[in-house]
Amino acid sequence: MAERPRIGVTGNARRWSPSWWCTQLVLRIAGGHPERISVRHRFSGERLAALIIGGGDDINPEHYQGETHAKIKIDPERDQIEIEWIRYALENKIPLLGICRGAQLINVVMGGTLHQDIRQLRKLTYNRPGLLPTKQVRLANDSRLAQICGKTRLRVNSLHYQAIKDHGTDLKAVGWDLDQIIQAVESTTEHHIIGVQWHPEYLFYLPSQYALFRWLVQGQR
Repeated sequence: MAERPRIGVTGNARRWSPSWWCTQLVLRIAGGHPERISVRHRFSGERLAALIIGGGDDINPEHYQGETHAKIKIDPERDQIEIEWIRYALENKIPLLGICRGAQLINVVMGGTLHQDIRQLRKLTYNRPGLLPTKQVRLANDSRLAQICGKTRLRVNSLHYQAIKDHGTDLKAVGWDLDQIIQAVESTTEHHIIGVQWHPEYLFYLPSQYALFRWLVQGQR
């Protein structure tokens, strides 16, 4: 039997972490071997086939010239370890999937900027946070993400009030909500990089969302 591709998953270090449990479950269903990486979970040293940068607390504004006096919840140690992993993945062409905060951090590391608070910008988009697919997202017809998901119109969940403002070098916007706020980015090069502003790990019962994890795992075989 072929060895399962090892997929690194960064995130918070808490013992009870629903995002980790859902992510590792869907990766196993897709045929992968998930490895948790955090400030408390040391990397095994085994070769990674791909890497997921997970969701969570706000990114320290000092990394993208944001308002440092804003009342936000940050985790500087996590910022640092994930920044190092993103740089490692970029240098070694390891496929990357960024989820919510993860998409934002990948964008920042690649030179992009963020909206620090989009709540006042939302006029048409469903604005109540939740795990259910209540928000509408439009994908670019010619995007890799639309090809993976099998559709250009998605209903997804929403747990964020920050978002990508200007995309980084070698990234392009490929998904938008009804207010035209960026909801997905992907690489403009051969390096497989996708960032989504929603949480597909809580929606893996939807074929379009499960397909993201299947792409990450089976695309490496």
